[in-house]
Amino acid sequence: MAHIFLAQTDEHFNFLKTWDWHVHADVLKRKMSNGEILVVQVDDQLVGWLRFGYFWDSIPFMNLLYFVETHRGQGLGRQIVTHWERLMAENGHSMVMTSTLSNEQAQFFYRKLGYKDSGSLLLENEALEIIFTKSLTTPAGSGER
Repeated sequence: MAHIFLAQTDEHFNFLKTWDWHVHADVLKRKMSNGEILVVQVDDQLVGWLRFGYFWDSIPFMNLLYFVETHRGQGLGRQIVTHWERLMAENGHSMVMTSTLSNEQAQFFYRKLGYKDSGSLLLENEALEIIFTKSLTTPAGSGER
């Protein structure tokens, strides 16, 4: 059974530092202290994470979703994304965003989860970056952001 936690412990940090080579360890520490990384644990083993930030400093933007290879294709990605979306809605957000390269399979995963193509970005010597958005249902009593 999978458990999803905010990344907060030294064990979480060491796992992230080992696997998330996309950002510096200081960034990981800051993101952890800001509550911007969720980790997934299966049978007492950390197997994946979701790291996010804020587009225009206000719209939650999923920067990275990653699972160690042995735990891919098991529905864990859907679980953590759904968990994250629920947290964002509970915090008053009405939309979330993410992106992926056009040559990556992740685009099909996000579309299955209800994300809509909302634009693109073309950087020199890179494949097209597809921007996705998803509207969230905000829980009753929560304010919009």
